Amino acid sequence: MDNRKDEIVFCRGGGCTAKLGPGMLGKVLEQIPRMKDSNLLIGYDSSDDGAVYKLREDLAVVQTLDFFPPMVEDPYIFGQIAAANALSDIYAMGGDVKTALNIVCFPENWDLNILGKIMLGGSEKVKEAGGILAGGHSIADQEVKYGLSVLGTIHPDKVFANNQCREGDRLILTKPLGTGIICTANRIGEASEEALDQAVRSMTTLNKYASETIRKYRVHGCTDVTGFGLLGHLNEMLGDVFSAVLYSDRVPYIKEAFAYAGEFFLTGAAQRNRNHMEGQVEFQNVPFEMEEILFDPQTSGGLLVSLAPEDGEACLEDIKKLGLPCGMIGTVVKKREKKIYVKGD
Repeated sequence: MDNRKDEIVFCRGGGCTAKLGPGMLGKVLEQIPRMKDSNLLIGYDSSDDGAVYKLREDLAVVQTLDFFPPMVEDPYIFGQIAAANALSDIYAMGGDVKTALNIVCFPENWDLNILGKIMLGGSEKVKEAGGILAGGHSIADQEVKYGLSVLGTIHPDKVFANNQCREGDRLILTKPLGTGIICTANRIGEASEEALDQAVRSMTTLNKYASETIRKYRVHGCTDVTGFGLLGHLNEMLGDVFSAVLYSDRVPYIKEAFAYAGEFFLTGAAQRNRNHMEGQVEFQNVPFEMEEILFDPQTSGGLLVSLAPEDGEACLEDIKKLGLPCGMIGTVVKKREKKIYVKGD
């Protein structure tokens, strides 16, 4: 096969940049009738990360799935990233991974060794998560897509919903932003090796470790930051009840992403995120490049945690020990005219 063709396919609209925008998706979901079941603790009403269904008073299952086209050229690394991204939804709910099923779309005329590398990368992340890869489903397609359907478990009283934050809560982000911008720059050959390595390290790191860390504290809300960007996912957390104040100098990001944003190495998904949040965000002395980082769709992004103010510093110090850039980026406040206020230096 022509290696140059592989590179083009593997770097075209991949990762969470390929997802439908929040506005479009919301319009569709509004038309679907809600199903009633008292044991369904969390469905799609709150745009949460996964569904939670109670089996017993002391046991519930968390169910989710996620898949997308490649965003890096290496099939093995792509498999790792796609799996880490799918597994992340279980951790964002506070659950533990039990089983996973492969979701595969692959061209019939391609070298099957490529598919083998993708699935190997994915299986190794499932193993690292402590889960069992139990099967899957594949279809022939014109382009590669890969991901997982994942089942986890959790105590019904210990679920991290994404919309239960409280006034005064501190907001912690456990991974750096900018992976979408870095991958965009890499597709056109402009990303440095160091920047891409940092992005890959972040995207292949399981949120298992951050999730286990924050369970020691009084967490009121949690989500993982993916296709809707930091501001889009924070918007979902706040609902119609609260606003938030963010401090841009506290937001962790891959440093090269700032320069690449200034060169307009941007994604259409980021612009959809910006359009969706129009009128809901007020930037105060924040440069354009930082705005783009805050709207940037993340693939296998970090956890955004809303927790009791008394626990903020101790929790942040524990998360720092995991080794990735992280930060206490803001505070949940009473509802104001705007949903989110971002303050610069």
